[in-house]
Amino acid sequence: MAVTGGILVLYLVAHMIGNLKIFLGEDDFNHYAHWLRTMGEPAVPYRTVLTVIEVVLGVSVVLHMWSAVSLARRARAARPVKYQSKKKSHAQGYATHTMRYGGIIIALYVVWHLLDLTFYVVNPKGSDASPYDRMVADFDPSRWYITVWYVVALLLVGLHLHHGIWSAFQTLGLRSKRSEGLLRGLALAVAVVITAGFISVPVSITFGWVS
Repeated sequence: MAVTGGILVLYLVAHMIGNLKIFLGEDDFNHYAHWLRTMGEPAVPYRTVLTVIEVVLGVSVVLHMWSAVSLARRARAARPVKYQSKKKSHAQGYATHTMRYGGIIIALYVVWHLLDLTFYVVNPKGSDASPYDRMVADFDPSRWYITVWYVVALLLVGLHLHHGIWSAFQTLGLRSKRSEGLLRGLALAVAVVITAGFISVPVSITFGWVS
């Protein structure tokens, strides 16, 4: 869970940085999108490196979800009889619901995102337009509901990141009384930066700051 989560966090950071290139203008963003597909040329064929990255990400997502299901089943098996007390901390309930149900919504969001900006099935410009034009058309003010959908999903990604990164620190044995405050702050900071970075793109397009 922690290792695959770490891979996905690193990918999100790189993906966010790439998305932010849209603020540098159309040429820079299109050049970045083209570079993703030509990485490693001429040593390797067109799109080879990107395909390898996609395979690693796909395997990481599957293993991450498998880990979540396996851990949940192991927890239930270890305690087949429920506690008599019904009292549960707010933090525990928040974490459980955020990671479980938020994870399902995030999975649906990833499927939509792939259909939208990777396979262009639901993108209004389709496969014939440039990456910049597809992005701008996707979050056009007339399609405000798509922007809302992305923002809600990305906020859930942020909550998932916050709790997931903190849990990873504990799983990897990095938590101590002296480091707890620092690690909690780091988990929050990473989640906020990544979430804000991703949200800034659709919101800026919808409000006309990028066109």
